Amino acid sequence: MIRKAIYLFIFLFPFLLSAQPKVKLGIDVLKEDYAFLIGKRVGLITNATGVDAKLNSTIDIIYNLPGVRLIALFGPEHGVRGDIPAGEKIESYIDAKTGLTVYSLYGKTRKPTKEMLKGIDVLIYDIQDIGVRSYTYISTMGLAMESAAENNIEFIVLDRPNPLTGEKFEGSTVRNEFISFISQFPIPYIYGLTCGELATMINEEGWLSNKIKCNLRVVKMKGWKRSMNWEDTGLQWIPTSPHIPHYYSAQYYASTGILGELGVISEGIGYTLPFQLLGAEWIDEKEIAKRMNNLKLEGVIFRPVVWRPFYGNFQGKTLHGIQVHILDFQKCNLTSIQFYFLQELKKLYPDKNVFELAKPERIRMFDLATGWDKVRETFSKDFNYNSIKNFWEKEADDFKFKAKKYFLY
Repeated sequence: MIRKAIYLFIFLFPFLLSAQPKVKLGIDVLKEDYAFLIGKRVGLITNATGVDAKLNSTIDIIYNLPGVRLIALFGPEHGVRGDIPAGEKIESYIDAKTGLTVYSLYGKTRKPTKEMLKGIDVLIYDIQDIGVRSYTYISTMGLAMESAAENNIEFIVLDRPNPLTGEKFEGSTVRNEFISFISQFPIPYIYGLTCGELATMINEEGWLSNKIKCNLRVVKMKGWKRSMNWEDTGLQWIPTSPHIPHYYSAQYYASTGILGELGVISEGIGYTLPFQLLGAEWIDEKEIAKRMNNLKLEGVIFRPVVWRPFYGNFQGKTLHGIQVHILDFQKCNLTSIQFYFLQELKKLYPDKNVFELAKPERIRMFDLATGWDKVRETFSKDFNYNSIKNFWEKEADDFKFKAKKYFLY
């Protein structure tokens, strides 16, 4: 009997060990030391991703901290429970579980108003991000920091891992005239920082309106390293939005999301592989896959595929194109994939120009996503990635050098 027990323990030990997260999240650190919150009235900006390592809701955790009063919730795009589709505007409502008012930051206003913040001493931000500039949660964070500064309210970031690691930087930085809710700050498309690090940089670089600074505190993680992939953390992934169901979805979002802004090429939205596909009705899937594979891009291969979206702009249409298969995330230049796709597509169909096929408002969204119109204007002259490669990649390297002084890990 003892021998069986020993064998069972030996068999289960690796699984028991792997079940223990290697990273302690900001919310987990806060639970152990929250003395600075006692006696404070708290507003919480969060959504469904706001959980501790055991998947307990940050809302419930803070709501039940002795001596701490959680008095209001704030929900970004997709809502506080993560059940609102991308781009859909929502209004304020009552959270059924706590009875607290949930103020929408993706409705009539995207910045907490003075009325919303009435009676609040501390504003806490706890949302899992994906490390890509156009994902709007960091914009919500920045605008909330600005509002906190204007109303003399302390701002606290409960830090979380960047699923694209703290070492990956790609894309040019945003120019002032292209600042928008999908490009709120002058950072590259893949910015290589945790939310806490980015908040610190925003504050210290004077990127808030009128260079105002907020009273910022970052509750750091324990055990996180910049080189960590998400699977290294031992943490569970909570879908950050309906089309980012897995931690690796962030990699594909960075690879196809800019191109998807044009509305001419499907990036897989509406099908079971969001951001993992690129295609249209008029493409020869075998030929485009062959051309993409012939490029021999590091860390990625492509498969010809035909699919029919269940919903969205391409609902019911039979689309032909490629599935992107990222084999080595570290070696793969993610953002270049969509430009190489356009490069090879133009060779295959010289009479088709995706920028001419796109509506003007979609062209604008493409420019906002890339950070400025020079990317499109330069690339569309010859549809060659090498034409933009120098500044697209160099600006990311320059930003990384600048950002190093804000590294917390």
